[in-house]
Amino acid sequence: QVQLVESGGGLVQAGGSLRLSCAASGITFSSTLGGWYRQAPGKQRELVAFITSSGITVYGNSVKGRFTISRDNAKNTVYLQMNSLKPEDTAVYYCNARTTLPYWGQGTQVTVSS
Repeated sequence: QVQLVESGGGLVQAGGSLRLSCAASGITFSSTLGGWYRQAPGKQRELVAFITSSGITVYGNSVKGRFTISRDNAKNTVYLQMNSLKPEDTAVYYCNARTTLPYWGQGTQVTVSS
C-alpha cells in the first residue's frame, strides 16, 4: 500500500519561506517520478515541480527561481523549499508519486499573507 504523507505547510508572510516534506512508504522515490502540485480555491490543480528518478528537476513557470525540489533517498522523502513566497502561492499543496499509476498525498495548506 502506497502512502504519501506531507508536512510543513502553514501561514507565512509574503517574502517568507517554507519547506514542505513528503515521506513515502510502499514506493521508492529514487525509482519513480516524485513531485508537488497545488490547488487554489476555484482553480485547477497545477504542477509546481517534479524530480525524476535520475534527479532531473522541472518547475512550473510561476515558481521558477523561487522554489527548489529535492530528494533524500535514505529517508525516501521529497522536499519543496519555497522562498520569496507570494500571496498567489496560497493553495493546498499535494505530493505526487507516479509509476504506472499516480499516487497522491492528503495535501497540506500553505497560506501566504500580504
